[in-house]
Amino acid sequence: MDITGLLRKAGSGDSEAHQQLMPTLYTELKKLAAGHLKNDWSVTLSATGLVHEAYLRLASSAGQDFENRSHFFGIASRIMRNVLVDMVRHNKAQKRGGGLVVQLEDFGDVGAKRPDHLLDLDEALRRLASSHPRAAELIEMRFFGGMSVEECATARNISAVTVRRQLRFAQAWLQRELEKSASR
Repeated sequence: MDITGLLRKAGSGDSEAHQQLMPTLYTELKKLAAGHLKNDWSVTLSATGLVHEAYLRLASSAGQDFENRSHFFGIASRIMRNVLVDMVRHNKAQKRGGGLVVQLEDFGDVGAKRPDHLLDLDEALRRLASSHPRAAELIEMRFFGGMSVEECATARNISAVTVRRQLRFAQAWLQRELEKSASR
């Protein structure tokens, strides 16, 4: 059975589906975590540790219904990003993480001129989400969740052309915001 079917059955209380789902999700979540950690964010966390922390947060949001595989991994990706941001904030509070730099090679031009801090990127994404929620969601799905343009389009029930247009807009918007914060 596919992940979407297992998610639906597990969400309905089917314990057998839940048992089948966990090994499959674990493998996929490790791939997602490795994608988050491939950029050298100087975070001392393994992909396994990130998956475990994200899983604990996912499990604590019991009752969450996932529409499909894309919806689940979009939420999981956002949680992983939040775990990393929380770690950075903790490290900065402990005066150990001041030199953290984000390399956004897969993110096009957003980080090309001036690699920025993960916290700056997180804050820019929050501002984008408040004014353009769909664009921010697509950025999370595509660049943090590792989803293809087609998967994003399917998950949000929009065309691939619309996804590409929204991603171009979001990248330009984030570039401008990161440049503004760099000049402050």
